[in-house]
Amino acid sequence: MNLSRRHFIKSTATTLALSALSSQAFSFFDQQKTWRVALIGTGWYGKSDLFKLLQVAPVDVVGLCDVDKRLLTEAGQLVSQRQKSGKVPELFHEYTKLLSAQKPDIVLIGSPDHWHALQAIDALKAGAHVYVQKPISVDVIEGEAMVAAARKYKRTVQVGLQRRSTPHLVEAKKNIVEAGLLGKISHVEMFCYYHMRNNSNPPLQQVPDFLDYEKWTGPAPLRPYDGLPHRGWWRAFMEYGNGIVGDMCVHMLDCVRWLLDLGWPVRISSSGGIYVQKEGKSNTTDTQSAIFEFENLTAVWQHRTWGPPVDPDYPWGFKLYGEKGVLTGSPFSYDFVPVGDGKKIHMDAVYEREKYPEDLKEKDIEIHTAPATRGQMLNFLLAIENGTKPVADVEEGHISTASCILANLAMKTGRTLRYDPKTKTVWNDAEATALLTRTYRQGYTHPHPDKV
Repeated sequence: MNLSRRHFIKSTATTLALSALSSQAFSFFDQQKTWRVALIGTGWYGKSDLFKLLQVAPVDVVGLCDVDKRLLTEAGQLVSQRQKSGKVPELFHEYTKLLSAQKPDIVLIGSPDHWHALQAIDALKAGAHVYVQKPISVDVIEGEAMVAAARKYKRTVQVGLQRRSTPHLVEAKKNIVEAGLLGKISHVEMFCYYHMRNNSNPPLQQVPDFLDYEKWTGPAPLRPYDGLPHRGWWRAFMEYGNGIVGDMCVHMLDCVRWLLDLGWPVRISSSGGIYVQKEGKSNTTDTQSAIFEFENLTAVWQHRTWGPPVDPDYPWGFKLYGEKGVLTGSPFSYDFVPVGDGKKIHMDAVYEREKYPEDLKEKDIEIHTAPATRGQMLNFLLAIENGTKPVADVEEGHISTASCILANLAMKTGRTLRYDPKTKTVWNDAEATALLTRTYRQGYTHPHPDKV
């Protein structure tokens, strides 16, 4: 590991600081009202986010919403086992009815990407603070509307970009990047080599009685039904998201932006396609590169859903190249390698199995990210109480999300794009500007930042 005593102490201090924050938050929140919380989208990650919130603050889950009756019923039982009251929350088929009936203080949104904008904006209008999963939107103008709504209704929005609350990466930001161990940084690589693209080719099927497929589809195009869209099948289609760039690059780009205090990219270009995995129905790329140009810094993204990773220890992560060394990071660990004969530094993810033994019983939990999500929730609640912006404020989530969407648009148009957030247009490119807003299905109105 090459972990020096000094950095062992720092790493331990990070863990202790996280525990202290948790204890401080418990003490603070114990004196406050119980938060009335609702969850929209009771699938895998929606429940996981809710369970982490239940662990760090006094919460009364007053409502759950899903268009899948089986998922909804199961979630109700699981929540009743988790919350102190032991009650099953009221179950809703339509999220607007949940918002009007329960008027929750906080709404968690764990639905697929194509629903994020409408549900978040409606929750904000209803007076709730919002925790929304990444990416926040499927097109750029949706994201602009979400930022506008959060500001108009004076509500806090935290985005599930939890690398900003990942203990070992928080330590790396402070003690590697900000301490100057890297020196000047002018190049970044980000990557994902997971074989995560669903390449199956299922036949058309009858929609099961327990799923309202029309409502699940919502504003997106209505694909012929060929199996349950959750968990991962919907991610195989650009109709509902933005492919692996929108799913995985957004995490790493946001992490890099946070580590280096970066704003909007100046220019974005991208190329890629379906080069290898052609036999399935998926229309997301299996190979893609993108370049995000900042002032005096270039950040390059690459994903392949086939073949081996470049570094088997880091199949998904980032590398910051500085004059004095290289910092490689991921949700699992980081490694700093200095130029010359200096000491290497390694730190692994923090786990809290002993403190939160219920994590071990949670189905499909990403246990290495649990402390990060709890930290993200604590930061969210403290921001609400203090009237400050959370670490992954909606505007930060929008910049990272929109940048990834623009990478896909750059690939689609074959041009380098330059987005102007003031005019909400792509410079000198009417075609690309038109693509900033997707067409909604009939019966749904696309949100606009001037009309929220």
